[in-house]
Amino acid sequence: MENIDLQDPTAPPARSDSARPAPAGPKQLARSRHGMVTSPHALASQAGLDILKAGGNAVEAAIAIGACLSVTYPHFTGLGGDAFMLIGDAAGKVLTVSGIGQAPAQLPSWLGALQTIPQRGPMSMLTTAGNVDAMGQAFEFSRDQLRGKLSWPALLQPAVTLARDGFPYTASGDFWLNFRAADMHELPGVARHFHPAGAGGAKSAAGQLFRQPQLAQTLETLAEHGHRDFYEGRLAQRLARGLRDAGSALTAADLAGTRARVEPPLAQAYRGGLLLAHQPPTQGVTTLEIMGILERFDLASVREGSADYYHLLVEAVKLAFTDRDRYLADPDFSPVPCADLLAAASLDRAASRISMARAQPWPHAFRHGDTVYVGAVDSMGNSVSMLQTIYFDWGSGVMAGETGVLWHNRGAAFSLDPAHPNAIRPGKRPFHTLNPGIYMKDGAPRILYGTQGADGQPQTLAAILTRLIDYGMDPLSALARPRFLLGRTFSDSRDTLKLESDAGADVFGELSRRGHEVGMLPAQSPLAGQPGAILIDRAQGWISGAHDPRSDGRALGL
Repeated sequence: MENIDLQDPTAPPARSDSARPAPAGPKQLARSRHGMVTSPHALASQAGLDILKAGGNAVEAAIAIGACLSVTYPHFTGLGGDAFMLIGDAAGKVLTVSGIGQAPAQLPSWLGALQTIPQRGPMSMLTTAGNVDAMGQAFEFSRDQLRGKLSWPALLQPAVTLARDGFPYTASGDFWLNFRAADMHELPGVARHFHPAGAGGAKSAAGQLFRQPQLAQTLETLAEHGHRDFYEGRLAQRLARGLRDAGSALTAADLAGTRARVEPPLAQAYRGGLLLAHQPPTQGVTTLEIMGILERFDLASVREGSADYYHLLVEAVKLAFTDRDRYLADPDFSPVPCADLLAAASLDRAASRISMARAQPWPHAFRHGDTVYVGAVDSMGNSVSMLQTIYFDWGSGVMAGETGVLWHNRGAAFSLDPAHPNAIRPGKRPFHTLNPGIYMKDGAPRILYGTQGADGQPQTLAAILTRLIDYGMDPLSALARPRFLLGRTFSDSRDTLKLESDAGADVFGELSRRGHEVGMLPAQSPLAGQPGAILIDRAQGWISGAHDPRSDGRALGL
């Protein structure tokens, strides 16, 4: 394995910016001929690499990484959230696993008295958690179809060790603790279990040894009794009691009815290959629609990073998001016309509506969301592209009893408007922003990709994919370039086009001239997403990868 430094580790650190956590270390592009993993936390990536070294496959490595991230990145993911995986085998066949929790079988009576669904607290805990079942079904597929060699307990053991023995608290976690300091009254589970006051009242928890004994016990129970114990066993009983006592409407029967779905991916042609994504209720179709519109333009004639480049991507995003907000929901309850949205004639019409001289209006309601991306490739030709989430940073902010499991708040994505396609219904799955992907070329995975960022996910992916595919950048260069976010952010409620400052004053000026209301984000801002990418060059025999320089993460090669 070769790690190529693109930053002098002896150089003085860059000026600290209050809007972002400090980077975890030197920016590196990982290269290998045998296998690779990437995740937003270096210890989780190391656990995945150790699985590959032990003869495990990409699915097994991804499960180990995901379990570790539930310990080391609790502000963005956890056992009490959802998960999505694309799994590709050596023959080029790809399937998706959608681990989405559903609304209670019996909706609580108090919903009728609300104008909006609460975004935090126990009343936001309106869907079960699909993450553990997604990982469990992936493990069974790996064992039965991919000749997986390692046991379920072996894959969870690194996470058990991190939770029991501790790890240095992350800069990212510390950033989000400080960012939510004024909201701790709405986040009782966070205040009790994660706040730096629990470490002697220190102003910063970054770097301090952090243990989670309750979560360690939960992980040990899952390792011993299997993943369905989370839904049907003694652990499920403990979770159900904890949810009930906290004030959630979820019951033991709701947990038992939770099942991840294994489905074929959606596909969209792009530059001689195929982009693959999850079915609804994810916004995978939205990313595919954006890229389908962009394929109608000759990006080779557009300078990367220019005003033309950002304008074109932003205008494609606007068109696709309008369709997304009109249709996307659980297809079991509301049909989603994916085939029509991705039809050539529809994409042609959308592309024809883009004026390179003038920006379109942006009538969109912003959605929050925080997520972790995991990618893995093994020496046998298997690959995994995965996202896990608890929705907002810190999710609902409420623990499910004394289990160490912070529950997500994805139910806050539902609408109370009965005419809305995403209206809450018993047993319904909510609209999901998560959409990891795989780009296939010549019948085999070429790029694994995904990002944190809710509404920003398709936007970030459009920038990353064009830079990787159209401009031939390596993963780290593609991830490090300035990115944009159309819509509101945590710190700016205006529906403006936010662009990282290192895009340059000339770009800001030209976009403003075309009618964009442009705001500035700091360079390398965490609000621009935290993606990861792995590029598989089969012709040259190299795998290269990186995780966003804005994160605590790292790609590691075998």
